Amino acid sequence: MRDNRRMSISHYIKDIGRGREGARALERAQAADLMGQILDGQVSDLELGAFCIAMRIKGETDQEMAGFLDATHARLQRLETSGPVVVLPSYNGARKLPVLTPLLAHLLTREGLTVVLHGTATETKRTTSQEVLSAMGVGPLDPHRKVNAGGLVFAPTEMLCPGLKRLLEVRRVVGLRNSAHSLVKLMNPTTTKDALLVSSYTHPEYAVSMAATFELTGARALLLRGTEGEVVADVRRTPQMDAFIRGTRTPLVEAQGGSLTKLPELPTEIDAITTAGYTQAVLSGELPVPAPLAAQVQAVLKALSL
Repeated sequence: MRDNRRMSISHYIKDIGRGREGARALERAQAADLMGQILDGQVSDLELGAFCIAMRIKGETDQEMAGFLDATHARLQRLETSGPVVVLPSYNGARKLPVLTPLLAHLLTREGLTVVLHGTATETKRTTSQEVLSAMGVGPLDPHRKVNAGGLVFAPTEMLCPGLKRLLEVRRVVGLRNSAHSLVKLMNPTTTKDALLVSSYTHPEYAVSMAATFELTGARALLLRGTEGEVVADVRRTPQMDAFIRGTRTPLVEAQGGSLTKLPELPTEIDAITTAGYTQAVLSGELPVPAPLAAQVQAVLKALSL
């Protein structure tokens, strides 16, 4: 049983809060202790905000992210899974393009894979994967139900770890992403230790830091540049995709070069109903599977076979 008495993370903030040049990186065990206190609700709102801003300015090291993961994995409500499992985090939603993470999830289940899609809304003006899935008749997972092999489930973040949901919500107050937004793209909420995590980055510096964390933690993952923060490949141009198997990088898909001669047929609206209709049209064969998504499905299958 955890001790829920109020503690302080001020000594950690003192180290990480001295700016990009003056801050000192935490060791993995220190980072785990810090994140553990945050997830357990043992810090004040003021300390929580200070942590988020300090890490935003300093940037996370691979040791720190590994420690944050250690603390998170120790507190997750794990989903009981079996067979080949793919984990898809979805936390950004649609801004200009339809959110096609649910389409990727359904394409993977057609290959016989179990897919766990997890997430929560972190902004109010974006269409989320949860909304699209709901429009397709897929509701949130019952926490007491086992995940069926070969099926698709959506697990809300608050069910997996309420403290992590609270940390993500800080963005609504300060307007900036924090360490939790990277953390959710690195965690495995299932009981299948060798589940394949599909993860993405938007800015090139995160490609480097996420790869370093996968290497340090010996992860099994597929890393690519995603679409508007989502883990689905941009349907307009195939991105580079690399697998990490026990932390070792293996290039799987080269980035598409040259000029685009034809754009895929995408809906002009990004609302949940329209996106769900497009998704169902692709799954039924009325519309073609966009080539980058087909390549991503094959990359997932390849990564699982390594």
